[in-house]
Amino acid sequence: MNKTEEISLISEADESARNYLKSIEDRRVFPDQAALLNLDQLGGKLSNDGADSFETLNLLASVGEAATVTSNGPNYYGFVIGATLPVAAAADRLAAAWDQCASSHVNSPAMAKIEKVAGEWLLDVLGLPIESGVGFGTSATACGMSCLATARAGLLQAQGWDVAEQGLAGAPVIRVVVPETVHVTVKKALKLLGFGMSNVEYATVDDQGRVVPEKLPPIDAQTILCLQAGEVNTGEFDRFDQIIPAAKRAGAWVHVDGAFGLWARASRQKRSLTEGVELADSWTTDGHKWLNTPYESAVAICRNKSLLAKTLNADAVYSTAEDDAQKNITLEFSRKAKGLGFWAVLRTLGRDGVEKLVDQYCDHAMEIAAGVKELGITVHNRVVLNQVLCSLETDEKTREFLDAVQRSGEVWFGPSVWKGRPVFRISVSSWRTQSYHVRKLLSVIDRHL
Repeated sequence: MNKTEEISLISEADESARNYLKSIEDRRVFPDQAALLNLDQLGGKLSNDGADSFETLNLLASVGEAATVTSNGPNYYGFVIGATLPVAAAADRLAAAWDQCASSHVNSPAMAKIEKVAGEWLLDVLGLPIESGVGFGTSATACGMSCLATARAGLLQAQGWDVAEQGLAGAPVIRVVVPETVHVTVKKALKLLGFGMSNVEYATVDDQGRVVPEKLPPIDAQTILCLQAGEVNTGEFDRFDQIIPAAKRAGAWVHVDGAFGLWARASRQKRSLTEGVELADSWTTDGHKWLNTPYESAVAICRNKSLLAKTLNADAVYSTAEDDAQKNITLEFSRKAKGLGFWAVLRTLGRDGVEKLVDQYCDHAMEIAAGVKELGITVHNRVVLNQVLCSLETDEKTREFLDAVQRSGEVWFGPSVWKGRPVFRISVSSWRTQSYHVRKLLSVIDRHL
């Protein structure tokens, strides 16, 4: 392909993207059955000769686009996955053209600087220790693995055991204590690290999913304690100011899973929910949820930057770099600059803009909770953040109602289970969602009751 054809192909992709964004307000939120059936056109037997690049793009733009979920729109309330702010999408588009391997300064001075600054700004806006190491990874799972691996290495190091050199066979036992409502990404990270789920101990939680401090299992210097900022169903916060100081006195490592809830730190209205969270040893959070960056924008934050770098170091004879190069503090070696979206959004919004975004989600959630209560729907949580957890009079009615709303294509929110019963969870995390979209949501809900 010559340069003219290359530019033309990219231009066509840009035009298709622009048309998609123009339609985002009125698109079905979940594709209909016809669009799903048409996805078979994307398959078939792989040819020997290949296909024309423009033909491939057109197929993707027609068949693929029709079967997308409009999670980048204002009427999607599922899974706390948000939309993408225009500046973050534009930065991502520019980075695709640059095609940088953002592993270290020698691979990309620009991306190394961008991610370093993004890390500093992130610690600032979240009010976390400025000496912390900040690794930008693909997901909460990957970043959780980074933090938990570092936690284990740190606790074993204190016992005189170097896990990087000696491995785990014969090592002192490291205990893990998690909330009964622990998120599946933490469980996955623990499984992949070899802890074994039958060895994990569970902390009792209250009716809102928060750890009950008085009922914590015994904590000692060989314990990793995981807490939550933003429980996945209720959006609630563990009592960090009560639990963390006691855990630290016992010598434990405290990790906070704050995929979306940690952003409450950026709001003066909500910051009190996170009081004491800064005392932990490590934290994870996502950009694509509340900050509305593109996907593969998550972060592992560790107070002990040198321990993080020692645990995840990936230097080789052909590729050495600074200790805090992203390849040395994340799981990935060859990688996109996962911190680029953070940099673009934080620089553009500033402190006040981030606070406004957080407050907007929370205000809409309160509005939704009040509206569904007026319609006779049961709300199970206190609605302290962006989650509204609901059900109807019977399990059957809850399931039938949710199915009807999802089939309508007008809005979308998903199912969950709370205290063994089916519920539906309405999550607000898109910058596009405004008060008139909330009114539309409530109207759709009313019509399907």
